[in-house]
Amino acid sequence: MKKLWSGRFEKDVDGAVNAFNSSIAFDSRLFREDIAGSIAHAAALGHCGIIGADEAEKIIGGLERILEDIENGAVTFSEDAEDIHMNIETLLTERLGETGKRLHTARSRNDQVALDFRLYCVKSCREIAELLLGFQRVLLKLAEPHLETIMPGYTHLQRAQPITLAHHLMAWCEMLSRDVTRFEDALRRMDEMPLGACALAGTTYPLDRRYAAEKLGFSDVTANSLDSVSDRDFALESLAALSIVMTHLSRMSEEIILWCSTEFGFAALDDAYSTGSSIMPQKKNPDVAELTRGKTGRVYGSLMSLLTVMKALPLAYNKDMQEDKEAVFDAFDTVKLCLGVFPPMVETLTFHPETMLNAASKGFLNATDAADYLVKKGMPFRDAYTAVGKLVAYCVKNKTTLERLDLNTLQEVSPFFDEGYYGAVDLKTCAAGRKTEGGPAPEAVIKHMEKIRKFIGERT
Repeated sequence: MKKLWSGRFEKDVDGAVNAFNSSIAFDSRLFREDIAGSIAHAAALGHCGIIGADEAEKIIGGLERILEDIENGAVTFSEDAEDIHMNIETLLTERLGETGKRLHTARSRNDQVALDFRLYCVKSCREIAELLLGFQRVLLKLAEPHLETIMPGYTHLQRAQPITLAHHLMAWCEMLSRDVTRFEDALRRMDEMPLGACALAGTTYPLDRRYAAEKLGFSDVTANSLDSVSDRDFALESLAALSIVMTHLSRMSEEIILWCSTEFGFAALDDAYSTGSSIMPQKKNPDVAELTRGKTGRVYGSLMSLLTVMKALPLAYNKDMQEDKEAVFDAFDTVKLCLGVFPPMVETLTFHPETMLNAASKGFLNATDAADYLVKKGMPFRDAYTAVGKLVAYCVKNKTTLERLDLNTLQEVSPFFDEGYYGAVDLKTCAAGRKTEGGPAPEAVIKHMEKIRKFIGERT
């Protein structure tokens, strides 16, 4: 097959080089974006009188038929045509003859690929954001019946203070809110159309770039032709946002794995989201959570790969940038895969409130509340802290808990203690008393849930 750019060359490209140079094996997935961009470009060419209106209509019709044929499986892409852009242009020329050759007027593959790839990232970022909102809905539903389910809150993986399961689940929800807004921020910066920048220096044709931008749904056009074809920030931002999503899913995975262990026993996985062992019949393994945790490294690798590709490239386009797509495609595919199975796994968890409460009853999680009790009686906090520390040491030595200490023992440490102490250090009281915005008290969590519902509602 004769290359479209073969006029300058006297020899055919070596077969190995042709295979090395070709990207059709992976960029074929951009066929919808490529055809959408070509349709908008053809419309702009006709609108501006660069080609005849009848030719623009023929090109648009031809592209629409090619799209239909590709979707119906009637097109086989050729490696000789290198990439999706050349494949579609070759098909169009075969079908329309001279008219098809006019499509590439006032356009380069450089601005064409920049457009296609940007359109793909825009579409995919929106899809991920929708999946994240769906996961938030799952967490809201899961949290509702657990506003008063006491569990330990941890620091350093050591039991620290009593919280509620709803409060913990809503912490996951808050991570997802930030993820959604990161994609929204990235989408705002992606909302510029690079088409019309051509190879690097724009065009001498009277092309109305804003006309094409409007056709494609962009609110603006890129401001500098050099930057337009060499920018891959939108891909890097997508990968960064995807990496942080995976960070959050990995942290959730770790907690689910711990919670479902015999040592914790806070929850149990549904059989549909577990696997067994080939040799140990008792096993119920958290493979979904473990695989999600493992795939996090894969997405991080995609980000590091593209950062490394871009770090020393002079303006404008360089062939190195062909390496951008596989990393981005794989990262989006991986995160979509995880968000397809992770939320239903979480939704079908069975929680064990009694085990959680029992765990919260050990480890002196109400120590801070005991100190706060003394402070409210008039003792300086540092003195109260020391007094309760002495009580904890006594409890450890005598194998008891703060709430079981008799009043005489308490008053030996401080005369501020009285009968009101026992209500103050009850675990439910400890959690319910933290009513400040963002705290674990049921009314505070309900307000947080309302905030998340509003957040989702504004985006649906």
